[in-house]
Amino acid sequence: MFNKDPTFREVQKFRQFWVSSLVLIPAVVTLYGAYQQLFLGKPFGSNPASDNTMVAITIIFGFLFPLFIFSMKLVTEVRSNGVYVRFFPFHFSFKKFGYADIASYKAVHYSALRDYGGWGIRYGRNGKAYNISGNDGIMLEFTNGKHLLIGSQRVHEFLMALDQNARTA
Repeated sequence: MFNKDPTFREVQKFRQFWVSSLVLIPAVVTLYGAYQQLFLGKPFGSNPASDNTMVAITIIFGFLFPLFIFSMKLVTEVRSNGVYVRFFPFHFSFKKFGYADIASYKAVHYSALRDYGGWGIRYGRNGKAYNISGNDGIMLEFTNGKHLLIGSQRVHEFLMALDQNARTA
């Protein structure tokens, strides 16, 4: 029986300043506008929304959108029977990539914007990518010719765990 305990585990979250700014600035403006309009009775802006619309906007952009962005995380595990990836909240369980399906793997340096059009679950000219930040990762090539890039802040440890587990699989 395979040992299911990971020999490598990495959890990455969006923690870049620019991401926080893109999320928190609209949230703060929305909360300020809601406070002005709903609690002080001063219409927010030159063409204010109705109170019901302001409540809906506040719930969405003041609370739900920041909660959604800040709850995102990429979890990567290397186990004795394969590589497991989970991009929460899009994956409720791990996606398993068994060693029998992996033809090769290597550490790569890439540009998230140029090669994949950004961060998250992306598709580019080199195949699919799961990435949160940085520009280093592991490229898996599968026996069917497809590729998967998994971004990592700990590429060398990831590669060593793959070497250790893929040989014994």
